[in-house]
Amino acid sequence: MGNKKKRLTAPRSFRFKVIFISIICLVIPATITLFIYNYLTKDTLKEQALSNANRELTIANEYVEKLLEDMLYITNFIQLDAEMNTILKEKASSDKEPTKDYQKFIDESKINKTIENITLVGEKSYVTILLKNGKSYTNYSYWDYDPSKLLREDWVESLNKLKGYESVWIGSMPTRFKSEKKNNPYQITVARTLRDENLKVYGYVLVTIMENKINQIFENMDGHEDMMILNSSNQIISHRDDSRIGEVFQYSDQLKEDNSSNIFQISQKDYLIAEHKIDFTGWKLVSLVPYKQAVNKINSIFNKVFVVQIVSFTAFLVLMAYSLRTITKPIVHLGNIAEAVKRGNLAIRSRIKSRDEVGRLSDSFDHMLDRVNEMIQEITDTQERKRKAELDMLQAQINPHFLFNVLNSIRMKVLVKGDKESADMISSLSKLLRMTIDKNKETITFREEVQIVLDYINIMNMRQKEKVEVEIDVHEEAYSLMIPRFILQPIIENSIIHGLNQSAGKIVVTTDLREEQLVIIIQDNGQGMDMASLNALRKKLIQTNGTENSHNKRNKGFSSLGLSNVYERMFITFGKSFKMDIESLPGEGTKVILTIQEGGNISDVQSNAS
Repeated sequence: MGNKKKRLTAPRSFRFKVIFISIICLVIPATITLFIYNYLTKDTLKEQALSNANRELTIANEYVEKLLEDMLYITNFIQLDAEMNTILKEKASSDKEPTKDYQKFIDESKINKTIENITLVGEKSYVTILLKNGKSYTNYSYWDYDPSKLLREDWVESLNKLKGYESVWIGSMPTRFKSEKKNNPYQITVARTLRDENLKVYGYVLVTIMENKINQIFENMDGHEDMMILNSSNQIISHRDDSRIGEVFQYSDQLKEDNSSNIFQISQKDYLIAEHKIDFTGWKLVSLVPYKQAVNKINSIFNKVFVVQIVSFTAFLVLMAYSLRTITKPIVHLGNIAEAVKRGNLAIRSRIKSRDEVGRLSDSFDHMLDRVNEMIQEITDTQERKRKAELDMLQAQINPHFLFNVLNSIRMKVLVKGDKESADMISSLSKLLRMTIDKNKETITFREEVQIVLDYINIMNMRQKEKVEVEIDVHEEAYSLMIPRFILQPIIENSIIHGLNQSAGKIVVTTDLREEQLVIIIQDNGQGMDMASLNALRKKLIQTNGTENSHNKRNKGFSSLGLSNVYERMFITFGKSFKMDIESLPGEGTKVILTIQEGGNISDVQSNAS
């Protein structure tokens, strides 16, 4: 158990972390998305089910209204046809038959022909024109039904109360026609009054259809809704099941408002109910269907989409894991190379050949190893040259302590005798000797180096017949620069001995603070050099940083150190941020330019030297 826990908590590889994080970043959003999708799908299913129920009911309502409007069309035609109304009024106003049988035949033919014409189009309907005097005109036979019996119906009284073009819709009642009773137990009728110019009712027009015509509309619908028509009292007047006609719809309290739909429960099962009002009848069309049945088709589509998403997610997850493993393989290889380098193998190389970031990282890593090996070699060579340069410095010190003490004693005796000039010369010499024996001062300030130059020129002027003039023009900021000691002195020495040929002349030491660099310029007005000599001197400076030893490049002078030694010590101190150049023309003097770029941090140099 303990070993298993340790394996679970052990550090993981980079590849494992990338794959794990990628999977987590994929699984979590996908899980949240699927959860939200499932949550929102429920609302969408509900909305879609309600929408489908309303759509199905709207379609059914259009068919039902079309059927009922055809019935109204017949009543409107009879009520508004002038010729027919003229004949009917004459028939209703007299109890006697016309004197001419021919005219009677013509009038009845016109009425019957008109009724036949207006019932040719649409569903079969039974038209009855019933006058108050008992006369009637129909498109059916008196054997099928005696229209005079209609005057004994209960709804006749309400019919007399109508005004204008108002209609009475008589809901489903038992079929009165003998030919229809067997197959169609119920009929639906619309009735209107016929009035004369004084608005007095002289007759009635009734249009009847069989209730099964509406049932056929319900059965032809694609859905599985239980559709019905309710009257204003919520009684069923049309239903697929004839036995339910006349019942009061028991869920009428679930009908919220006209043309709406909602979901309610019956015996802990959800049902969807929807309604549409048939405006000109006062009836309403209602559908009732179990909720699961309503959403079954939609839910099936959503489930298929969900399965496709799961399969796609799984396939993408496998593909992503494989791709990440392929992508991270070079990184794992690079990690193994780094581990080998850590163990000390600097000869190994990754050699990953690709054009992406990993390839560039591998190339940089290989170049870094090459550069590390080069730097190790450079440091080894530099330390060797530095050791030899220090040895040269030590060889230049001929018992300096003893010599310094003797010179100091001589200076005091000369000063006592009043020879101040000789005493100053000895003092300058003593300062130079003090600087050579101070091993703790590998680097000094530029101000101290300038003072060494002044002491050196003071000594040289006492030795020579003709004096050398020196001019110092240094920025105050440059005085604090830390440089190796005895850098300017060998250059000044070369200017006096070789440039001025130990004759009178002028040496100018200046500094120039340029952008991100300090430039030190030592210039004399001596005899200068031709191009061949100048190129030879420059070549020696370039070779100084190579394989040649500094003790093979000595020039004569106070410190026995020439320009090559100066260049080498400055390069050791400042590295590649230091540059040295020489400019000269015959008869115009020589100029030595020392440039220190930004990056040659003197504080680091001083700490390394100490």
